[in-house]
Amino acid sequence: MLEQLLIFTRGGLILWTCKELGNALRGSPIDTLIRSCLLEERSGAASYNYDAPGAAYTLKWTFHNELGLVFVAVYQRILHLLYVDDLLLMLKREFSEIYDPKRTDYGDFDETFRQLRKEAEARAEDLKKSKQVAGKPLNNSRKQGQVQNGGFEGIGKKKSEGNLANDGDDGGNRKGHKLENGHSNGYHVDSEKSKVNGAANGIGDASSDAGAFDVNKLQKLRAKAGKKTETVVSKGSKAESKAECKKKITKKNRVWDDSPPQAKLDFTDHVGENGDNIEVVAADHGESMMDKEEIFSSESEAEEDEEDVGKDNKPETKKKGWFSSMFQSIAGKANLERSDLEPALKALKDRLMTKNVAEEIAEKLCESVAASLEGKKLASFTRVSSTVQAAMEEALVRILTPRRSIDILRDVHAAKEQRKPYVVVFVGVNGVGKSTNLAKVAYWLQQHKVSVMMAACDTFRSGAVEQLRTHARRLQIPIFEKGYEKDPAVVAKEAIQEATRNGSDVVLVDTAGRMQDNEPLMRALSKLIYINNPDLVLFVGEALVGNDAVDQLSKFNQKLADLSNSPNPTSIDGILLTKFDTIDDKVGAALSMVYISGAPVMFVGCGQSYTDLKKLNVKSIVKTLLK
Repeated sequence: MLEQLLIFTRGGLILWTCKELGNALRGSPIDTLIRSCLLEERSGAASYNYDAPGAAYTLKWTFHNELGLVFVAVYQRILHLLYVDDLLLMLKREFSEIYDPKRTDYGDFDETFRQLRKEAEARAEDLKKSKQVAGKPLNNSRKQGQVQNGGFEGIGKKKSEGNLANDGDDGGNRKGHKLENGHSNGYHVDSEKSKVNGAANGIGDASSDAGAFDVNKLQKLRAKAGKKTETVVSKGSKAESKAECKKKITKKNRVWDDSPPQAKLDFTDHVGENGDNIEVVAADHGESMMDKEEIFSSESEAEEDEEDVGKDNKPETKKKGWFSSMFQSIAGKANLERSDLEPALKALKDRLMTKNVAEEIAEKLCESVAASLEGKKLASFTRVSSTVQAAMEEALVRILTPRRSIDILRDVHAAKEQRKPYVVVFVGVNGVGKSTNLAKVAYWLQQHKVSVMMAACDTFRSGAVEQLRTHARRLQIPIFEKGYEKDPAVVAKEAIQEATRNGSDVVLVDTAGRMQDNEPLMRALSKLIYINNPDLVLFVGEALVGNDAVDQLSKFNQKLADLSNSPNPTSIDGILLTKFDTIDDKVGAALSMVYISGAPVMFVGCGQSYTDLKKLNVKSIVKTLLK
């Protein structure tokens, strides 16, 4: 049974809802569909599942792109209604005939809906019955085939038994024989008797047994293998006896505690010529690229447009004549069909994949663009390829543009007014540059007169604390550390308490790199986030990854939600892309990460110095993806 069915415009104006289905929906499935699916270029999906407390809904929809209408049906997921797709198509056809942009009341459409619903349900029932009727003879034929095969097998078995009985000996004598493949048929017989019986079988049996295994040869090979293993065992025992004679030297385990290590770990020379200690002074590394506006060249944009025009002017395949294609571009096409869009969409998908966009993401984007263009009228003097590219460009800009404010400085000042530090946790897989880019963010905050404290919560990787300590010394930033083999959640909590006492504005928490499938480490990360409730969780990812970006981000988000004890678990709030200077035009990882997580790209690392941190230029990324 349908729970809700409504028709609204792309602007959000509800034109008609079914009064008969006036069931109160739990939660807000329609709003979630618009926010999480339709506005996120995921409208190419077949359906959307919405989970609410005490209810689970499935939502299906269709568009009338020419009129700008959306038709949505909501029903209980457990029901699996088969007629919903057909009903939506019939509603779309009937409602488009009576639609008037100036009209807002369609109360007389209720009777039409009742008739369409009965018709759709009747079609679904007929289809179900036809499938059941069509399935019965197939099952009977399968059973007959099985009986026939069983009969043939029985005949074959009888023939083979007859051949065995007539093969120079009767069945009774055969029971005592040892079979040629080395197995016996249930009775033990000496090998000498089997040899005599084999010789008595005659020349015919000798020719038939030519391809069988020779048991005597197998026994000889086994005997040789046994001798070899004995020699190997004897050699091994001698080696073990020699090893036992030598004393085993075991390495003593280092015990890490709160006291400073006795061994010297920092080998940098801080002593001058006269023996005086030299204080490390924070060097001025220049202005961070975060505060510089990146100018996108209009000349390159014009050149790309000229190249695109040149490509569009090239003759297409010979399926369409020159006159017909020219007439279509002047007069415009009545309505775009899926077959018209497929060539241009395939070319766009291949282009996105060459730019390092994950295949799954490229396919979903093309499906969404096709859903938004299908049925639309092609304007005059425009080609299908240019229309598809323009729609894809709008979709990419909409995806990459942040939907919320990412002004960290404003959030830091808001937290300062509440007299608490602003906490940022850096998470990600191994080797992506979390510590280095944490230092870049710290340098950028320093330039804006924000007091920063680093928290060394990577108590797992060797040298992680020393690496962060070096960055802190160079930038003259306080660091909170507790050494290794400590609980990172406790270290982070103590660091936040210390920052509150000292009046630090921001705490940057460094965590250990972990693979998304490592459940113990993911559980520890979830505990750290749950206990300390940070203001911002930044996922640090490489710009080099392609399909793996989807797996990393989706599993990080899923693990943080599944392993958290909170009813409202914290997910990833933003993305920091590293090694952006090494990828040339392969910028697809930014699109893949934003699409799969919905989190914006807040920082882009583009070098090795502290100033090499900048914002994501959405316009530049989109132009590079479609170039």
